[in-house]
Amino acid sequence: MAPVSGKRSGCMALNSGTDEAGNGVLGAAGSSGLLPVSSISRREAVMNEIRRAIVLGTLKPGEKLTENRLAAALNVSRPTVREALTQLAQEGLLIQEPYRGLRVADLEPRAIMDIARTRVALDMLAVEEILADQTGRRLERVRAAWEEFDRLPLDADPVEAQDAHVAFHRSIWAASENTLLIRLQPVTEAHITIVLALDQAARGNPRRAHDVHKQLVEAIFSRDLDQVRKALTTHTIANAKELVAMLTAPAATGTAS
Repeated sequence: MAPVSGKRSGCMALNSGTDEAGNGVLGAAGSSGLLPVSSISRREAVMNEIRRAIVLGTLKPGEKLTENRLAAALNVSRPTVREALTQLAQEGLLIQEPYRGLRVADLEPRAIMDIARTRVALDMLAVEEILADQTGRRLERVRAAWEEFDRLPLDADPVEAQDAHVAFHRSIWAASENTLLIRLQPVTEAHITIVLALDQAARGNPRRAHDVHKQLVEAIFSRDLDQVRKALTTHTIANAKELVAMLTAPAATGTAS
């Protein structure tokens, strides 16, 4: 595949890449599935490629990242990679460890459940704010967000599907017009990205994801907060429990995944 343009990141591939002179650059890094990026907005392009690799699972949770390997794989300078890695660490997608460098963030089962329970509480707050708006303007923003999400084909690119998923939930918080929720959203999105990447690797099921979100939207438009809580519990907590069960089953049974 060709290098990406400045407008969007390129697709991941599992083959080794080459530098501008045609020499192999990935070697052991070939399994990362990274492609060279263009010279336009290189820092953002590098960030997008790494995000994409995390979403697709070609960069695994806990995997160590090195500037040399990424610079060679993406055909960019080490300072550019360093800037991108620093930003991704600030977002929470990467973890900086003293004397050990950077690694892809990973989540223990307890953390997955903590995130799920916190999300339900914050999502409920957002919905309460939306339904408290007597003009219906906030609810219409939710409708517009759902219509956008609903247009996504079931066979959409996995990264596009994840972006749409995160954007839909971002829109709900934005529709609440709650200042603190809006400020917290960037922090939560990094954790959601990791959880969704784990979920996608364990059980990619776009139809199920669509139907669960449809039930949530219908609950919101019913204006019944009990129904909303029930839908959020199904969407978030039940899903998290199922994901934890799938992730821990091989270790518990001693079988290979």
